[in-house]
Amino acid sequence: MIQTVDFFTPVVDDPYLFGQIAAANALSDVYAMGGKPVTALNIVGFPGCLPVSVLSEIMSGGADKVKEAGAVMAGGHSIQNDTPLYGLCVSGFVHPDRFLRNGGAKPGDILILTKQIGSGIISTAAKADLASPAALEEAVTVMRSLNRKAAEVISRFPVHACTDVTGFGLIGHSLEMAEASHVTIEIRASQVPFIQDADEYAEMGLIPEGAYRNRSFAGGKADIKAVSQTHADLLFDPQTSGGLLFAVDARYRDDVISALTAAGLDTRASVIGSVLPEQETCVIAK
Repeated sequence: MIQTVDFFTPVVDDPYLFGQIAAANALSDVYAMGGKPVTALNIVGFPGCLPVSVLSEIMSGGADKVKEAGAVMAGGHSIQNDTPLYGLCVSGFVHPDRFLRNGGAKPGDILILTKQIGSGIISTAAKADLASPAALEEAVTVMRSLNRKAAEVISRFPVHACTDVTGFGLIGHSLEMAEASHVTIEIRASQVPFIQDADEYAEMGLIPEGAYRNRSFAGGKADIKAVSQTHADLLFDPQTSGGLLFAVDARYRDDVISALTAAGLDTRASVIGSVLPEQETCVIAK
């Protein structure tokens, strides 16, 4: 059995989309461990000053996403709170022989990411009323998309390690994988897919506070000297409901990418790096 819980404050103005995004984010941990979600419980904090119709839309979005995942919404709990909060506690199952961990990557593996990054920067730009409609639309598509299809694809291959990319950003989650696997991970920044206009907003300095915390967390364990400041900011950008990052033997590269393409993902999957023997630096961005 897999059990996980996640909830947060609104990242978009539309309550239905917020519910979908929060639910997709909570369900993602089950997929990252190779499992299938079975039941979910709502977690709600809601202020008395907002109409109940807003809460209804939030929960409707979450329920629809749980249904899409093939799971059952079994209830939940709510409290009054000054700031809206929404998320899920999710239970799922995985066969013990197919359980995926963030440790286990091997030198010679390639790294594949199943969603483009930059949602934190786009959200920051949106708060300043600077995000373009196209950028917002792509960011919402990325955040509300389940990792279900990608998880079903990688279950057919001998994946050595897997995680989902969320609040610690791409480098932060790569760092965790590197340390757990006793390897060094090389990220090729030019191959990392970004949400439209995210690089432009990064150059403007629209960087969320979490990116700076992620950079501080990585400390001297990540070598980013070879990439531009803009690319570095994107690699540290905290993600909401990000994609799966997994390590698989390089000989499966074409087969995995073809299978992900055939699965009809709403996001862009890309080979973004490789796994090297352990060095003094855990993550190298080039």
